[in-house]
Amino acid sequence: MSKLALRVTESGFIPADRHSADQMHSRGYSPGDVVFAEIRKPRSPGFHRLAHAFGQLLVDNLQDFAEMDSHKALKRLQLESGIGCDEVVYRIPGYGMAIQRLPKSLSFASMDEGQFREVFRGLCRHVAAEYWPSCTPEQIEHMAQCMVGE
Repeated sequence: MSKLALRVTESGFIPADRHSADQMHSRGYSPGDVVFAEIRKPRSPGFHRLAHAFGQLLVDNLQDFAEMDSHKALKRLQLESGIGCDEVVYRIPGYGMAIQRLPKSLSFASMDEGQFREVFRGLCRHVAAEYWPSCTPEQIEHMAQCMVGE
């Protein structure tokens, strides 16, 4: 099911574009209907660029990520750190418990700005601790932010 773009008014929400209005109509929504919704304000496009710049920073400067594209580097970093992941626990007969990490999407539609900032800063802390101990997490974040402007 596609997401709807809504515009905030003084007393509620209205479709923000023709596509959303058409989707609401096709779903049979009528004035006065009660619906359940998850409301999120989309991230700034700069944060989308920041995520890709951060991934590229890893690819360009760390041997462990050299053969990846920026997206794969981010996913690997999420998996190894557990930051920005859901975890599923399985019981394996004869072995015990196993945990599978599933990286969450960092996309606009999936993660709001606050969540993204938290995940991004956590990933910077992980990189500083595991790959660049001579840098602080803030320095790594600054390097990625500088790459956004390039």
